[in-house]
Amino acid sequence: MTNNQILILAILALTVLMFLWGRWRHDIVAVAALLACVLGELIVPGDAFTGFSNPAVISVVCVLILSRGLQLSGAVDVLVRLTLPKKAGPTLSLAALVGLGAMLSGFMNNVGAMALLMPVAVQLAGRLELPPGRVLMPLAFGTILGGMTTLIGTPPNLIVSGFRAQSSAGSFGMFDFTPVGLGVALVGVAFVAVAWRLVPSRKQQGAGDFETGSYQTEVHVPPDSKAAGMTMSELEMVLDEADALVFGVVRQNRHLTAPQAGRLVLAGDILIIDADVATLGTVLSELGLKLEEAVKPEPDLPVKAPTLGGTVKLNASADDNEAPEANAPPSDEIELMELAVLPMSNIAGLSAKDMRLRMHYGLNLLAVSREGTRSKARLSHLTIQAGDLLLMQGSSEALAEFSADTGCVPLAERELHMPNNKKAVIASLIMALSVGAAAVGVLPAAISFGLGVLATMVFRTVPLRAVYDAIDWPVVVLLGALIPVAGAMESTGTADLIARVLLDSVAQGNAVIALMLILVVTMCLSDLMNNAATAAVMCPIAIGTASALGVHVDPFLMAVAIGASCAFLTPIGHQNNTLILGPGGFRFTDYWRLGLPLELLVIVVSVPLLLWVWPL
Repeated sequence: MTNNQILILAILALTVLMFLWGRWRHDIVAVAALLACVLGELIVPGDAFTGFSNPAVISVVCVLILSRGLQLSGAVDVLVRLTLPKKAGPTLSLAALVGLGAMLSGFMNNVGAMALLMPVAVQLAGRLELPPGRVLMPLAFGTILGGMTTLIGTPPNLIVSGFRAQSSAGSFGMFDFTPVGLGVALVGVAFVAVAWRLVPSRKQQGAGDFETGSYQTEVHVPPDSKAAGMTMSELEMVLDEADALVFGVVRQNRHLTAPQAGRLVLAGDILIIDADVATLGTVLSELGLKLEEAVKPEPDLPVKAPTLGGTVKLNASADDNEAPEANAPPSDEIELMELAVLPMSNIAGLSAKDMRLRMHYGLNLLAVSREGTRSKARLSHLTIQAGDLLLMQGSSEALAEFSADTGCVPLAERELHMPNNKKAVIASLIMALSVGAAAVGVLPAAISFGLGVLATMVFRTVPLRAVYDAIDWPVVVLLGALIPVAGAMESTGTADLIARVLLDSVAQGNAVIALMLILVVTMCLSDLMNNAATAAVMCPIAIGTASALGVHVDPFLMAVAIGASCAFLTPIGHQNNTLILGPGGFRFTDYWRLGLPLELLVIVVSVPLLLWVWPL
């Protein structure tokens, strides 16, 4: 063993220990490992940051932006409404939800797919009278499984493809991962949909601290709304699925409380509803309703003010007798912010009309949450009380100014995306063309997705200010830093050394056992550290193992891809597992109950498929 091999093994071991310790973020550890290799003269200084120009890194960045376009445009919301059954039992409902999550994860970032479907999962748990965790964990596992089905489904696949290209065999194609990945994903999704009872029944942690309850808001019924012509009972059946409730109607300036079940909803009505902020956008888009604040004014003083769906002409309201701010920012610079009214706030006892929010701040008060009570007053006349939560819309500067002036405390920025059919079609078309161009080999994947991002910015399916926010920068830095480190493992012969030790001590020259060993070791590492880092560490070892055995490298690289996408035993192995830790009320040791049999099933299914699709 040479000095360089000892040094790179020491750096690698320390890096893995730091990943497992978790004291420092993964990207910081990766950069430290890169710089240690440079200082140890294992990497030429001029090559230290070449990893950031690697096509795999560029593709990850582009896919994250394209995924954000699908999310913001509402394309996924439409798909959810069309595919999920509304009254099925637990097994069928979970199979549909988890299957949808897996399908989305094949073509968009699987963390984004999980974030999109989490509110749907919580609603489904309520309908099925199940603890949220029993729906959230199968969904998390399904979105992880779905990522292994395509080149762009998860960063490890792109890393594996990059290592194959470096070995002079050319990169993997868009759907080269599909035969094995899809087989494993289908079996895995079916298993978690049936075995959801293995998930421990837990209460949500911190529910009392973070649950804000429902919001009281006003929505307008346009002439083309699906709600126009419905009876109140029909409307309430639709709203009930999203835990929303109508408790008042304003018609021709008359306020009707406790509307009768047989009363028709008419175009021009204003409905006063209770709804959770996470489901409010879905409710409005499904019925074609508009927030009243966006359609309030009359046509005599046209000025531009921010709305959820774009910029529309607004004027002084008959309710508040004030003109909105004329120099409002464009709609894609508008934020939604939840603010808490403190006991000492100077707006306690005032209404939106009293505060003249539009004139003084250019803000809209969209909704009010008040624990345990409902007011019969119109939203603009509702007297604000200490303890209320206000959902405000406006520019970040205006929101900050309002917060400072009034003594309200910003709690969190909220997302209330009203699906835009035109942008949903454009975003879907951009993604389809990008995937298609890469799949048929017209363009390299990085170039194809780069053009997709350019189209996304031109058509603004992602607001320009949000393009860089869509990128998971720690993952990008992690990949860019570890790719040269993995290269040092190869150039020093360390990867070959590790492969030979594994072959001699465990596999004893048997290629099938060696393949299983690579798969299992990758799965174990992926449960304990970032899956992209796992792939970067294991790919050189897989290549070295195949070389030592004199067999094709493809099945071994595919084993790394499968293993890196199978982090089911801990909450730290994958971001989707971490996302459900709090909402599901889980403990660290809860994941293995469903995760361990799933990982064993993956091994049983994937090894024969690997040997069949990618012969040794």
